[in-house]
Amino acid sequence: MVTQTKVHLHTLVLLLFVVHLSQPVCVDIPSETNAVVGKPMKLTCIYCLKRDELKSKTWVNWYYKPYEENDIPPEKTHIYKFDIDSPVDLDGPYKGRLRWDGTQDLQDLSISIINVTFNDSGVFECNVIREFVFDSFNPSVSIIKEIKLTVKAEALGDSAAIYSEIMMYLLLVFLTCWLLVEMVYCYRKISKSDEQAQDTATNYLAIPSEQKDNPDAAVTK
Repeated sequence: MVTQTKVHLHTLVLLLFVVHLSQPVCVDIPSETNAVVGKPMKLTCIYCLKRDELKSKTWVNWYYKPYEENDIPPEKTHIYKFDIDSPVDLDGPYKGRLRWDGTQDLQDLSISIINVTFNDSGVFECNVIREFVFDSFNPSVSIIKEIKLTVKAEALGDSAAIYSEIMMYLLLVFLTCWLLVEMVYCYRKISKSDEQAQDTATNYLAIPSEQKDNPDAAVTK
């Protein structure tokens, strides 16, 4: 029993150690779609890589087109690109208004609008092309992600997002408290088991000594 509780405690300690040392992983999350006038806005575009796909060449092209009006197809404008090694700010209406906001491993391929205006309402398109480098062949794949951006004069609270954030923190607090209670319980159980084992051993050793002190003691029925 003592061995099982010790294993349980060691497992919990190991779990804490692993969680502490764990590294962040790539998670494909959607972009925010509501922007505020005069504020910066990140246009999120994530394309996660598998471990065997880390050696690759990447091209990213960002496009913008306004929302369709009067059944007239809007014109798509090439506004930004990332060409293998470096981002390029293209000439046009967004010249000087965009910055590269991606990561060094090129799993996050996002850009940010430095100062949002009402004219930024529309559809932003993230077009990614990857060419993978393997020993025998170099396949390529492409993905397209669209972000339908709406620009507002003031920020409005998103009740669903606030509720989700509150629930996440509550769950984190609950799991942390449960883990601490479990560790304290295991520790107390181990200590109690050790005390009982020690008392049992002491009583066992005390029996011969009493018999030696009273060798002619009468036995009563």
